[in-house]
Amino acid sequence: MISRKGTPNIQGLGKLRYVVEQTFALLHQFKRLAVRRERRLELHDAFLSLACSLICWRRLRRNHS
Repeated sequence: MISRKGTPNIQGLGKLRYVVEQTFALLHQFKRLAVRRERRLELHDAFLSLACSLICWRRLRRNHS
């Protein structure tokens, strides 16, 4: 459970909230994931895995240069 925005942090949940919000922001740059249009869950999971792989690859490429 992540604390609501603006409530006092309980055991560092504010840091966890930042990670979750940042992850959603990164994933929403892929328009197909922002709104789920696929009827089959397997297709959505495949696009989600592809998006995560691209995000990691871009970050590794940026940090490695």
